[in-house]
Amino acid sequence: MTLNLPNKITLLRVCLIPAFLFVFLVQPFGNELADAWIALILFSVAAITDAIDGYLARRYKLVTNFGKLMDPLADKLLVCAALIAFAATGLLSVWAVIVLISREFYISGLRQLALERGLVLAATSIAKFKTIAQIVLIIYVLLPPPFTLLVFDIVIFVLVIIAVAASVISAWDYTWKNKQIFTKE
Repeated sequence: MTLNLPNKITLLRVCLIPAFLFVFLVQPFGNELADAWIALILFSVAAITDAIDGYLARRYKLVTNFGKLMDPLADKLLVCAALIAFAATGLLSVWAVIVLISREFYISGLRQLALERGLVLAATSIAKFKTIAQIVLIIYVLLPPPFTLLVFDIVIFVLVIIAVAASVISAWDYTWKNKQIFTKE
């Protein structure tokens, strides 16, 4: 199988995940500020590749089965890896991370069930907002001082509530709009 450009960009996003985690968790450069900036840049580049590969695939009609499978998987891996790292380091509440990741697994299962029944669940506007909310939350957590000093806890709290609410509403929205897949055999 030959990979087209959007698929290569998706694979780049997957490869950036361990690099991001390594810099964030290990801080290999020994300079807290430099490590924070590099982790932020790695995550941001990975997040931006999601928009780029999707745009290229649609614009130039390069949509493939590989891309349909790997693109959302790469997104989930990136976001979940960051959220788990934040919970492990005490930067985010474990309950919030569990809710956010549980939604991702639930929707993946729902998509698989729909696929088995010959249906494809397209991303909804609420789901797209959820993704943006999660990425904004992650980027804010990654911002190095002095950007996050005084209002860090308040802003984190608000961003967590928005991301969790968007995740729960999105899961409900997918379920409600696709309730027929639960009754089909």
